[in-house]
Amino acid sequence: MLPTAPTFPMSLISRLSPLSSLFRRCRFCAALGQRPLRRALSLTLAWVLCAAAAGMTPAALAENARVGTWATAPQAVAQHPAAPSFNRAPAAGGRTVRQIVYPTLSGNEMRVRLSNAYGTQPLVIERAGVALSLRGAAIDAATARPLTFNGQPVARIAPGASMDSDPLPFAVRAGAPLAISLFTREARSPTTWHKIAQQSAFLSVAGDFVDEAKASRFPTRFTNTLWLAGVSVVPDTPAQAIVAIGDSITDGMRSTLNANRRWPDVLARRLESAGRRDVAVLNLGISGNRLLHDSACYGERLVARFRRDALEQPGVRTVIVQIGINDINFGYVPPHAGLDCDVPHVIVTAQEMIAGYQSLIAAARARGIRILGTTIAPGKLPPEREAVREAVNQWVRAGGAFDGVIDFDAALRDPAQPTRMLPRLDSGDGTHPSDAGYAAMAEAVPLPLVLGGAK
Repeated sequence: MLPTAPTFPMSLISRLSPLSSLFRRCRFCAALGQRPLRRALSLTLAWVLCAAAAGMTPAALAENARVGTWATAPQAVAQHPAAPSFNRAPAAGGRTVRQIVYPTLSGNEMRVRLSNAYGTQPLVIERAGVALSLRGAAIDAATARPLTFNGQPVARIAPGASMDSDPLPFAVRAGAPLAISLFTREARSPTTWHKIAQQSAFLSVAGDFVDEAKASRFPTRFTNTLWLAGVSVVPDTPAQAIVAIGDSITDGMRSTLNANRRWPDVLARRLESAGRRDVAVLNLGISGNRLLHDSACYGERLVARFRRDALEQPGVRTVIVQIGINDINFGYVPPHAGLDCDVPHVIVTAQEMIAGYQSLIAAARARGIRILGTTIAPGKLPPEREAVREAVNQWVRAGGAFDGVIDFDAALRDPAQPTRMLPRLDSGDGTHPSDAGYAAMAEAVPLPLVLGGAK
C-alpha cells in the first residue's frame, strides 16, 4: 500500500509560492490541500495529478516551480561620441565573452536569460555554454554543457526583447560560481549591459572559445556584464526569491571587487546560515539609478523598470526597495558639455518621491508581491537636500505604506553626526558604504520580515 499523503492546509499552501499557484488553478487541487487522499497517494503523485487536472504538462509544472538564482538589471550603453572609456562597452565581436555568476539558490535544472533590451537590431549569439567556474577564466571542462535556444545553438533576440535558454539538467549549487560563455560574430558594439558588475569578466582572443577550459585564451578582463540578465533553477523543494532593487548602494559600488560583499550578497549568506536554503536573493541595483528620471548612463527610472526587473523575476515573493539619494542630488549637479549622465537636472521634492514610492507599492500589491521600504542612508548633504532626505525617511518609517521597513539610515549613520555615515562604515566618499558598511546594512534586515513575518 502506498503511504498516506500528508494534509496540506491552505494557509501553508499559500506560502509555498511559486507552487502555490498550482492549487489555485482547479478545485481538485484545493481539495488535495484541504484533506488527505482517501486512497493514499504519495506526495509526488499528488503533484502530478494536480498538474494534470490543471492542464499542465510536466514541463509546465517545472516552469511554474522555477526560481531566479542570480540576476542583474540590463541598462543601455550610453550612445555618445564623447563618451569616456568607462562608459563604452568592450568590443566583443568575433570573440567569446566569459562571465562569472554566483547562484544564491540550488537546483538541478537551469535556464539562462539573455537580454537585447536596448538593442536597435537583432542580437545574434552564435553559441553559448555553461560550466562550473574555477580560478579566473578557467572552467571545469568535465562540467561544460552547451546552451540551446528553442532547440538550436543560436540565439536570435529581437530588439527590446530577452530570451531564455532551453531547460538544461545541471547541478547548480548556491555559492558555487558558474561561468557562462557567449560567442558572437557581431561587429557592432554592445548596446545592452550592466555597467558596474563588481565582478571580473573575460574576453577571449578572436574566435569561438565557448568550450575552452584554460584561462590563457581569455587575456582581457572587464567589469561589466554583457547581455546576461539572469539564471533560474528548478529547486528540489518549493523556494522563493527576494529581489533587492535600487541604486549604487544596492549595486555594491566601492565594495571589494570579486568578493561578493554587496549587502544583498551578505543577506543571502545570512539566510543560508539561518538554514533558509530555500530563498534566493537577486540583486537588481543600478549604479546612479533614480526613482523618477531616466539617465543615458544610469538606466531607466525605477518606476519604469520595476515591473521587468523586480515583479517579473521567477519566483519573487518579496521586493526590497532602496533608492532616492540620486533623485535628491542630481538636480543640483551643474550641466556640462558632452555626455552628461546627470540629465535631466531636476530638483525633486519629498512629495514627488513619495508619489514614486507609492506607484511601486501599488504595482507590487497588484501582483500579490510583498514590498519592503528602506530609509535613505546619510550622504553629507547640504541643508536643503538633507531636509528632503529626512522628510522621505520620516514618511517611510511612519507612513505604514510599505509592508515593512528596513532602517538603513539608522544602521549606517554616525550617532555624533547623524547626517553623515559612521567613518568605519564609509568607503571614503561619504555616500557609498565600505564592505563593513554593506555588512551592517545586511545585518539590519530582520529575517522574519523578509521571509513574510510581521512588520
